[in-house]
Amino acid sequence: MTDQKAQERAMELIQEAMKLQMAGELNESIRLYKESIALYPTADAHTYLGWAYSFQGRIDDAIAQCEIAIQIDPEFGNPYNDIGVYLMQKQELDAAIPWLEKAKSAKRYEPRHFPYINLGRVYVTKGMLQKALEEFRAALGINPGDHELAELVEQLETKLQ
Repeated sequence: MTDQKAQERAMELIQEAMKLQMAGELNESIRLYKESIALYPTADAHTYLGWAYSFQGRIDDAIAQCEIAIQIDPEFGNPYNDIGVYLMQKQELDAAIPWLEKAKSAKRYEPRHFPYINLGRVYVTKGMLQKALEEFRAALGINPGDHELAELVEQLETKLQ
């Protein structure tokens, strides 16, 4: 199989795995992510394998997969954001901040507003409401159609007046 064909098949396997993961078929999705990696390792497959591990509560394994993803493609923002979220789940808020900041500036990343929202959540938890508001406003600037986020910004603005 040519490299191009292997890469195409690997990406198809990722899509199949994502569908299975969303259907709650974690073990089968993990198997397909690993099959994709064996065929043609990508940052995407490692990141989404980590995401599947996180659904199983395997947070350290999820972080390890994201670290591999970053080695493969440092411009892919998802693993930075995901590590930040996993550290938030572990209550390691200060450790999460630099990862979320890196996600904000990554060249290849959708949905671009997620790290801002996650940073906002960190700052709310830490009682740093003004910084949280700045992050939420930035997220709203990127994704203006998010009505829940608009309400949250309004609530924080009211609270800080």
